Amino acid sequence: MNASSGPLHGITVVDISSSYAAPTTSMYLGDMGAEIIKIEPVRGDDARGWGPPFLNGEAAWFLSVNRNKKSLCLDIRGEQGREVLFRLLETADVFIENLNPAKLERHGLGLDALRERFPRLVICALSGFGIDGPDAALPGYDLIAQARSGMMSVTGDTGVPQRVSTALSDVAAGTVAAYAIAAALVRQQRHGVGEIIDVALLEADLAFMSPRIASFLAGDPEPRPCGGTDSVVAIYQTFRTSDRPIVVAVGNDKIWLHACAALGLDELAQRPDLATNAGRRARRDEVVDAFQSVLSMRTSQEALKALQDVGVPCARINSLSEVVDDPQVEAREAIVSQEHPRAGVFRGVASPWRLGSQSSRAPRLPAPLRGEHGRDILTSAGFDDERIADLAEAGVVWVP
Repeated sequence: MNASSGPLHGITVVDISSSYAAPTTSMYLGDMGAEIIKIEPVRGDDARGWGPPFLNGEAAWFLSVNRNKKSLCLDIRGEQGREVLFRLLETADVFIENLNPAKLERHGLGLDALRERFPRLVICALSGFGIDGPDAALPGYDLIAQARSGMMSVTGDTGVPQRVSTALSDVAAGTVAAYAIAAALVRQQRHGVGEIIDVALLEADLAFMSPRIASFLAGDPEPRPCGGTDSVVAIYQTFRTSDRPIVVAVGNDKIWLHACAALGLDELAQRPDLATNAGRRARRDEVVDAFQSVLSMRTSQEALKALQDVGVPCARINSLSEVVDDPQVEAREAIVSQEHPRAGVFRGVASPWRLGSQSSRAPRLPAPLRGEHGRDILTSAGFDDERIADLAEAGVVWVP
């Protein structure tokens, strides 16, 4: 395999999705080497307007989730647009969509009909609540999924449920979908058969909530917002130091002993009633108070060094300005740059893996301009200049 091509080199993905979750899926497949044909409405993906900030008119949110893609502006609501889409699907390996299930049928894109027409195609449907069930037709966004999954019920500090302040559900669902598509592609390449993949934002968030739900079903009390502590593990939370907060994770009994030694809390380490997590959990307030009394007398740097020197997991709580300059982040090239024809240099987060066969994490292509590759995509699909002009005049396609 060519070191720069990626393991999905040769795979073609047609993606009609918008917003953030499903575009995350196609971006990750593109990062793995697949060719991504991003089909946008004639007006462009809604996310192109998600700002500020804008870089010379290009939305940072859009740029962050659409690298390694080619753009075609196509109206799939009419028969001519669907004919163009179906022409592309004839040679595609994967089709990604995030339309509401009811809209799929209205647009002539029912999943069963697509499966029958393109039996080899891997079809991935992302939605708020899935393609069946009583709420399948409801619209879904990250905020809605965080609320309904119970995630917000355990997040916060003052008893007021809070959203995790990033597009958590979208990135989670997009990542899950990319994993499922990659698995389905293995079978497709071996046996020539396709698949229908159904991914819901709600269920992606339920996966994050798995340990909390399991504990509740096993008899734990209904959890409430806990201010960054863990309901099961003690200690696993934020502490104040003399200058800034840090987090400390006492994940097992050995770490407990090391933490006590590092902070001079030998009396706690010698107590049989605190020797196990269950004992420390039962006396959580006492243990937390003891740790806090010591840590508040030290700077964050002093506290972190003492704990890290004996192998206790801990960290300062970084602001984003510190995150992007973190030596570990820089060493891992976790922030990558791309040269965009309009936005200029854009920096964003790389895919969260590294392949030994790929020497660089830099994107092959920056996020596309609206309809940037439309003419080339249509020509490759067999449309001549006259037909492209007819489609453009009818408003079916938009080509710059």
